[in-house]
Amino acid sequence: MDDVITDLPPPSRFLLEDLNNFTPPPPHLPSPFLVFSSPDSNKIFRPSILIIALSSPSLHFLHHLSPKTLIGTLILPEIPFSGNSTKPSLKDKSCNIYTLNENADETIMIALVQFSVTSERAHAVSKLLIGGKINPQRVLILDSVERRNFRGKLSSDEAVAFKLVSSSERGNLTAGDSSVVKGLDYYPSGSVVDGLGAALLSRCELKKTKGTLCVSWPDLGVPVMTLVKSLLVKDVLTGVSYSDDGDYEAEYLKLSRRKDRVDSDLYT
Repeated sequence: MDDVITDLPPPSRFLLEDLNNFTPPPPHLPSPFLVFSSPDSNKIFRPSILIIALSSPSLHFLHHLSPKTLIGTLILPEIPFSGNSTKPSLKDKSCNIYTLNENADETIMIALVQFSVTSERAHAVSKLLIGGKINPQRVLILDSVERRNFRGKLSSDEAVAFKLVSSSERGNLTAGDSSVVKGLDYYPSGSVVDGLGAALLSRCELKKTKGTLCVSWPDLGVPVMTLVKSLLVKDVLTGVSYSDDGDYEAEYLKLSRRKDRVDSDLYT
């Protein structure tokens, strides 16, 4: 006779779909939205280029860039405001939007995405940044390479960057126009990009906008900061009057050392 206490129970007679019927659906999240300082609620912004910073080196460099004007912010309702400072800070969980050389013929708009966006929300966020109230002529997305998504070897001591472009941008290059970032190889075949960076490039494809996704490796370290800064200064900010306060290099070096210390502790 079977022992009902010690013997393994028989397999469940319920299908997985039936079991899911007993779990309540996740709560509905309110849609993200944009808030601008302009009194004209119907104003459409048409910058010559929109730079969207997702990676750590691009966020640090562009945050310390001046003079830039804060014109708006993207609100993701599930991200709390508690802990954020009254003035823009790299420690905030925010997505502030700025303009650079606003009075010039070609305005540059910068979006600093300082919170993580889930894959379920990436599409909604990309729709707000590209094609709604913001209609850029060109888009540059600065993201990082995820080791698990890269087909090939990556060295922690060597900074590298690759690019992916939308069809409109590729056609632009074929017609003889210059690339927004020069000298970068294309992202290796078989490697994958996901998350908000991929959603933003897909949005460029859908809106037929000239878009470039630049991914760099590693996410922290002086070499990758130097590489990203060089790309922006040499190719994107050419002819633009700007300055940086110089604090970003020391601040970024401290952050990189803190990250290296944490990583080393994990393996000791």
